[in-house]
Amino acid sequence: MKIIFMGTPEYAGRILEKVINTNGIDVVAVYTQPDKPVGRKKILTPPIVKTIALQNNIEVYQPNRLRDESVVKELKEIECDYIVVAAYGQILPREILEHAPCINLHASILPQYRGASPIQQTLLNGDDKTGVSAMLMDEGLDTGDIIKIEEIDVSKDEMAESLFERLTDVASELTVDVLQNFDKYTPLKQDEAKSSHCKKITKQDGEVEFEEAETLFNKYRAFTPWPGIYLSSGLKLKRIEFLENETQNESGKILKIEKDSIIVGCKKGTIRVYAVQPESKKEMDILSYINGKRIGVADTLS
Repeated sequence: MKIIFMGTPEYAGRILEKVINTNGIDVVAVYTQPDKPVGRKKILTPPIVKTIALQNNIEVYQPNRLRDESVVKELKEIECDYIVVAAYGQILPREILEHAPCINLHASILPQYRGASPIQQTLLNGDDKTGVSAMLMDEGLDTGDIIKIEEIDVSKDEMAESLFERLTDVASELTVDVLQNFDKYTPLKQDEAKSSHCKKITKQDGEVEFEEAETLFNKYRAFTPWPGIYLSSGLKLKRIEFLENETQNESGKILKIEKDSIIVGCKKGTIRVYAVQPESKKEMDILSYINGKRIGVADTLS
């Protein structure tokens, strides 16, 4: 079985590794995004998918635009049985979709959370279940027929990084399953009435207020490590815990100082804060921070 693989971030890289190491599957080409400057020194850095492909002597293509006529022509000259797509970052044009069955691995239970940030959206909404959908791609954004869905449970305190890890493992296994058993599955149309879309996360999404404790905590779960959550003052809340969502309090008021944390009131509910990071400074424990600011119980954390 010959496949073309398309993907860019670590999620895609882990799936690619699984496919490469599966007997009977030959990855004949890898498509990924162009190298990008990273860090303060703007060092040109390849996507992890490119690195893995080159380590396994697989031809790598990095077109700026997949829709360009020359790019499409070049791809169609590559003989393959399937095209596997995982977080590639570009929509496939019809000519490529017609070249071979295109299978996409999307980290949600479609049609819920189509778009760029399904893992974060799952946590923002406090869902207790998510999964990976293997989908036969069409020209829409995550709108194709569903081949198979694998679901997993989500705990109320699970963070984005651990959920990402678990879903990547699920996606890797699901990819191999679908490739090896493609003819046994009957793709089913998505229910458009149940569809929802999630946008790309920006740094601004991390700004929070002490409105509702559970909502604030879910943002912490979704946006750690990036973009993190922070107050309008720039103070980052680095380590927090959700306590309850019933009481009514003054927004941001320090209610209690404990041995290694403080309890902060939200208009609805309370949270416990263990560590913060002032703007342009290093992370510190919350007691050091409030002592330095000379604030205490009944003062506002800001």
